Amino acid sequence: MKQLSRYIDHTLLRPTATKEDITKLCQEAKTFNFYSVCTNSCYTKHAKEQTLNSKVKVCSVIGFPLGAMSTKAKVFETTQAIKDGADEIDMVMNLGLLKAKNFTSITREIESIKEQLKNKVLKVIIETCYLTDDEIVKACKLAIQAGADYIKTSTGFGTHGATLNHVKLMKSVVVDKAKIKASGGIKDYNTASKYIQLGVDRIGTSAGIKIVTDK
Repeated sequence: MKQLSRYIDHTLLRPTATKEDITKLCQEAKTFNFYSVCTNSCYTKHAKEQTLNSKVKVCSVIGFPLGAMSTKAKVFETTQAIKDGADEIDMVMNLGLLKAKNFTSITREIESIKEQLKNKVLKVIIETCYLTDDEIVKACKLAIQAGADYIKTSTGFGTHGATLNHVKLMKSVVVDKAKIKASGGIKDYNTASKYIQLGVDRIGTSAGIKIVTDK
């Protein structure tokens, strides 16, 4: 198993986060060797500047946290984030389209965003707390079909975050066609370890320091 810290996307997505908060986030990520920092897109450029000459990647969220804006808006936000230095994109799936079974629009949206990334990583957030098991299965299949590199459980802004049962279900669908990122409510070493044992490749959390020093 790789080093625990390398599973972690060190995350700060609070609406009240300041530039100084992002600077601190980036310094922590470098100190603890986290895989990436995950921020709102307005801070992508600053996060990139703060992580230059380090192993820390910059992850930008798109269409966050609802996923309900237009595809054009999401694509524009993506292209700007890439220009600003994002290495990875975490986009929120439009759940209204999923609930309405408008599957073609979902795949087209994800494909449109993936096209902007070239070889960069795309994670699709399906916000499992609002979905039935059948909808989770369908969301995973659509994301894979559209070229997602990761399926991500949650924004952390829903009614609850990741659950072990939802990750097991996602893993059964994804197998080796994509990777899984668990996020939302993962606050300690024991919980993080359980998700890693289930086969997640990335953990999104604001409690990364506690997790890696909690053993």
